[in-house]
Amino acid sequence: MYHNQAQIILPGTDLNAEMSYFERIGFRLDNIFPDDDPEVAVMSGYGIQLRIDRSAKVSPPSIHILSDNPKDILGIENQLLSPGGTVITVGIKTYQVPAPLTKHKFEVRKLRDEAPWVIGRAGMQYRDLVPDRLGGGIMASHIRIPNGGPVPDMVHYHTIGFQLIYCYRGWVKLVYEDQGPPFILSAGDCVTQPPEIRHRVLEASDNLEVIEIGVPAEHMTTIDHEMELPTSDIRPEREFGNQTFCHHQVKEASWSSDSIKNLQYRDTGIHRATMGVASVKVYGTHSKHGFSQTLSHQQDILFSFVTEGSFSLQVEGHPVHNLEKGDAFVIPPNLNYQFTDYSADLELLEVALP
Repeated sequence: MYHNQAQIILPGTDLNAEMSYFERIGFRLDNIFPDDDPEVAVMSGYGIQLRIDRSAKVSPPSIHILSDNPKDILGIENQLLSPGGTVITVGIKTYQVPAPLTKHKFEVRKLRDEAPWVIGRAGMQYRDLVPDRLGGGIMASHIRIPNGGPVPDMVHYHTIGFQLIYCYRGWVKLVYEDQGPPFILSAGDCVTQPPEIRHRVLEASDNLEVIEIGVPAEHMTTIDHEMELPTSDIRPEREFGNQTFCHHQVKEASWSSDSIKNLQYRDTGIHRATMGVASVKVYGTHSKHGFSQTLSHQQDILFSFVTEGSFSLQVEGHPVHNLEKGDAFVIPPNLNYQFTDYSADLELLEVALP
């Protein structure tokens, strides 16, 4: 079957010098013409094809080569320059999840402050819940799709340390690699997306809202053009990056009591599924005007989002914050704080990253 090809055009008044240079860094000659006085040489390597043309009226391009051994190509140089002026740089081929040092701070993000919504992948609207991302340690997004229906998503995966999708309002239809047929994630439900599990968003209700947590903040998303979902295998025990897929459903949840916070909570099972990478709990109360003991924690990151109701947050050295649904906050380790004045319908999503 015939396949179209693409070429990068390079100027090269000295064709022999240009060819010799690119051969030294790993390209091979495919075509050269005309024979009696060559004007064009076509060379290939690293998945691209170069067309070196003596008469080309173009500026020299930049070529970025991916290799896990850059020194084999660059030597001790930071970048290379061909005789015709083409710049060659080399990057790491295998993407490594960054591990930034968390820049701890106390921060509150209130919905009524009207932080801007921006258009992200697949047309979804995003509101950043931790604007400075604690130095790159966490991305926390409030995502919404006002008009429901099919979602223009593709099968993709994320190279990431931890990722949570919590359905806040409405419902969304999802499908995951080796996890069976598509299913509905309803309000109060959540899933983890283990590193590099293939998945796709299929459909959403009107006014869908989800909370997405990603650790670290910057990570790679890759489109898988080959895999079709659902897959024929169903393997809930399969590990992806030492984590298993977790689908927590509120209708099947049981509640326990936290006497320190004076709240009830349901554990999502994410601590077990992620092998301790993260813990996710949903706290709630049915007692108005409750209060907690003085709290502190030793986690690296403690993020919370108010899904229902209201309460007051008292943090050592800071003014009291009266929080309500849609608000979010992060509290640094070893800082004293207290919850007071719970409303009867308070519900709080808490994500702890040790």
